[in-house]
Amino acid sequence: MMTEENKKVLDDLVYLAACAVNGQVPEKSRTDGMDLSLVYEAAQNHKLAAAAGMALESAGIRNEAFVQAVAKAMRKNALLDADRAELTRKLEEAGIWYMPLKGAILKDLYPRYGMREMADNDILVDAARAKDVGRIMQELGFEAEETGKGHHDEYRKPPVSNFEIHRMLFSGMDSHVFHEYYTGVEKRLIPDKEGSFGRHFSTDDLYLYLTAHEYKHYRHGGTGIRSLLDTYVFLKHYGNELDMAYVTAEAEKMGTADYEKKSRELALRLFSGEALTEAEQEMLAYYASSGTYGSYEQKVVNEINSFGGGFRGKLRFFRSRLFMPLEDIRYAYPVVYRHKILLPFLYVYRIIKGLTTRRGVTMADLKALKKTM
Repeated sequence: MMTEENKKVLDDLVYLAACAVNGQVPEKSRTDGMDLSLVYEAAQNHKLAAAAGMALESAGIRNEAFVQAVAKAMRKNALLDADRAELTRKLEEAGIWYMPLKGAILKDLYPRYGMREMADNDILVDAARAKDVGRIMQELGFEAEETGKGHHDEYRKPPVSNFEIHRMLFSGMDSHVFHEYYTGVEKRLIPDKEGSFGRHFSTDDLYLYLTAHEYKHYRHGGTGIRSLLDTYVFLKHYGNELDMAYVTAEAEKMGTADYEKKSRELALRLFSGEALTEAEQEMLAYYASSGTYGSYEQKVVNEINSFGGGFRGKLRFFRSRLFMPLEDIRYAYPVVYRHKILLPFLYVYRIIKGLTTRRGVTMADLKALKKTM
């Protein structure tokens, strides 16, 4: 439950973000009543400080925290753009197909450079050439943080250049349905131009992917207000081009149709300044409580609720941690899945791992669980 103060801060942040993307100057009667220190704190939590800062700047308001946030966002975007351009040049030379994802695409839809803050570069590449991509990343001065696990490899280069090289769009651990839907996705991708190894989605398929990715976060640990702003900005650009019959039919296949409709309607009303329904206000409160990438505590709560909630849900949550569902084992431990005689050894291994190398995760589970009691 949000306090009245938190509601006002949220309203102020949404208002500034809406002004930024709609090219409107904030009204003095609104900005005079804002506690900018609180708005900045919320904006940082939702990665909207640059957008809010640009709105304030248009009204002639210079707040140092927001000024620095705008400058930082512009510098980081420039560095990520430069590194991404260098990487894609190398991929073209090596004949490896690739497709930038998420923020690398969305940022260019915002009215001003740097308005959409970037955390990292996400790029989908030919999984069969992942090792070649790894060698290219090292040639470009990146260090591998984690490779060969999950659905992407992570690379870092000081001071702020972070890359996630995706070998697939979703792993089976993210969602069995999403993983299967996007298996062989390269067949649906469109070349950027003749002879290029760059690829892109059709507008409809891009919207479906962005919605699926957002829903993954929403369903797990939650996702913040920026996700709604991304949806709004995307629809401002491409809303009239979308084949909604196709979008709805494909979303039904992935189980995201209800979420797509509700989040779309919420985003359009919220950043157009229209009144929200009671259900939309509740949905917004969930976004507001999640932060940009959600919270681990919310992830645990959502998992417990998926098991039916209450005491029984908590018992089933613990059981899933100790004894991973067979469908998850299929993706996380394929050898064990093929040779099920190894299952008892896997369960013992996971218990030992949970008490040693993954003790921090185990403690986080217990801490989050305690807050739900």
